[in-house]
Amino acid sequence: MAKGAVSRAAARKQKDKWKSKRWYSIRAPRNPWSFKVIGETLAEEDSQVVDRHYEVMQNELDGDFSKMHVKIQFRVTEVVSKDALTEFVGYDLMKDHVRRLVRRERGKIDDTVDLVTKDGYYLRFKPLIISRGRIKASQKQQMRTIARNTILRIGADSTWIEIQKSLFDGTLENSMKDEVTKIQPVKNILFRRVQLLQSGVVVDEGPTLDEIYEMEKSKEVTVEEPESDVLVAAEAGAEISELIEESIIETPTDEVTPVETSEKSESPDYNSMTVAQLKDLLKEASKPISGKKADLIARLEE
Repeated sequence: MAKGAVSRAAARKQKDKWKSKRWYSIRAPRNPWSFKVIGETLAEEDSQVVDRHYEVMQNELDGDFSKMHVKIQFRVTEVVSKDALTEFVGYDLMKDHVRRLVRRERGKIDDTVDLVTKDGYYLRFKPLIISRGRIKASQKQQMRTIARNTILRIGADSTWIEIQKSLFDGTLENSMKDEVTKIQPVKNILFRRVQLLQSGVVVDEGPTLDEIYEMEKSKEVTVEEPESDVLVAAEAGAEISELIEESIIETPTDEVTPVETSEKSESPDYNSMTVAQLKDLLKEASKPISGKKADLIARLEE
């Protein structure tokens, strides 16, 4: 057998790896995001998905467009069916955003603070303080010490979930700003990076994954309900129109009173009709059916 034929036969025997792979939905942690779907990943087995890292911008996660420069990081901890459950491991600020904040006439204060939360999580914070004007080295040291003590005090009295909430809503930054501005006015206080170095005690708070499944199913049902209501209303309107037509047809012409003939001679009240009914009348009159309701009424009154 020729060499080319052998290679082609070997290629036919190889399996397509893409056919054996499947999609996994990546879900945010249970608290405070209630297992929100944040992305998808592809893998052959569940074990290949565990420990994968996934990044998403904060504005895509909670809709806060003032946080478009914050990049949140998650790590997959376990796989349940086709869902990859994650934990929050920290976030970074975009480097271009930090460069825009630093100016020649402003003071810049950096620091690195390690702390242990109330529930045993080991964290690392890297705060960044930007003053409104130039400041002395002694003032920088005082502001750095105050910021460090504030982070350690709040971190020791809070759980990891509470710290996450204070990070995303700006409560922790505002607490630091109130203390640091006693030395010098501050323009910006933010965290360049927050890292989870070691996990602690996991707190089971918030809805379970089964409850999230039921909520998602109920949302799908509620989305379909308005369509069914429209169909029912249309069918009811059609039945009513049929009954009216039958009653008109069955009414003898010789028994019509003068009042009834005067009502028939009057033009119908187009304003009380729906758009669908107006379009039906226009179709019967071989007229265009496009436009708003006022346009449809104007064509019928011509």
